Amino acid sequence: MKKIILILSLVLMCGLFLSADVYIKQNTHSDAVQIMGQSTPEKNDINHMWIGKNKMATHGKDGSFIVDLDKKLVLMINHTNKTYIPMTIPIDLNAYFPAQLMQMMGDVKVSISPTGNSKTIGTWKCEEYTMEMNMMMFTTKGTIYATTDVPFDWKAYQQDMYASFAQATMRLSEESVKEFEKIKGFPVQTETIVSMMGTEMKTLQTVLEITKKAAPAGTYAVPDGYAKQDKFSLQDIR
Repeated sequence: MKKIILILSLVLMCGLFLSADVYIKQNTHSDAVQIMGQSTPEKNDINHMWIGKNKMATHGKDGSFIVDLDKKLVLMINHTNKTYIPMTIPIDLNAYFPAQLMQMMGDVKVSISPTGNSKTIGTWKCEEYTMEMNMMMFTTKGTIYATTDVPFDWKAYQQDMYASFAQATMRLSEESVKEFEKIKGFPVQTETIVSMMGTEMKTLQTVLEITKKAAPAGTYAVPDGYAKQDKFSLQDIR
């Protein structure tokens, strides 16, 4: 009887472990900046990322981003005005973003290169990569530190989840997304400098925690009472 109870307990524990999602806590620090006479103070934002079976969600103070591969759907959620925009995978950027914006951006060119350097950030041993992104209006240069020591399939995340995330949030082409596939592992820290109109904007995003636990109810869903939009307006982008 004791053996049966032990076996049942182990099965239950394994079931709970396999059903748990991965929680990633990130801090994004933005330096103070002044553009066209308007000053923005430095700030720190905490993002809460969840990775589940065929699903991913990132929640911040102002907005959330959800990928649901089973439904072939990406949801961009705005908590300020309580709206959301559903986008079908594969994403046709022209169907969701204003034509004026797409014309102003032009082609996005991305280059990712491993440096061969490594360092430990928190408890994670990371490999270093350089990044350069060029658009018509601005350029972005940065350094990415990534680790393969994570409790989930980072390759599947990179190929399935990150591709949708990058296309929707950074409006990248499939060719540009493939450059990011050169990164082996999950980014633990990303340092970026965006240059635009003679001004530099510096951002540092750092992972604070990676744990496996059950996701709260509603993690991968639009909150009740939010209104649906078909596409972004220029005001939304601003």
